[in-house]
Amino acid sequence: QVQLVESGGGLVQTGGSLRLSCAASGRTFSTYSMGWWRQSPGKEREFVAAIHQNGGDTTYVGSVKGRFIISRDNGKSTVFLQMNGLKPEDTGVYYCAASETLGGMTRYEAIDYWGQGTQVTVSS
Repeated sequence: QVQLVESGGGLVQTGGSLRLSCAASGRTFSTYSMGWWRQSPGKEREFVAAIHQNGGDTTYVGSVKGRFIISRDNGKSTVFLQMNGLKPEDTGVYYCAASETLGGMTRYEAIDYWGQGTQVTVSS
């Protein structure tokens, strides 16, 4: 079992930055690809970013490329999402997620574990 706890959400103005963190429990963190999904009001949950177990391979949804950076610290069982140049359309609840494969991180049905979510609100 892996438990995921997000932090770092909040209210920020357009163009601002936030850094999300996700702390994982258990000793198997390094065996999972990790990532972030988000859900905006009235919309389905969507994939945002993911990072391979090795920390070297990453993938992003097109709308955040060049603005968001995902990273991980396997020694601290933590994954981060640095969000820069935030826009109102980035508003939503951000969920940390874990999957056995990097490709699986982009498919809802392949996610093995979810966090409870942290709210990000970007004001215009």
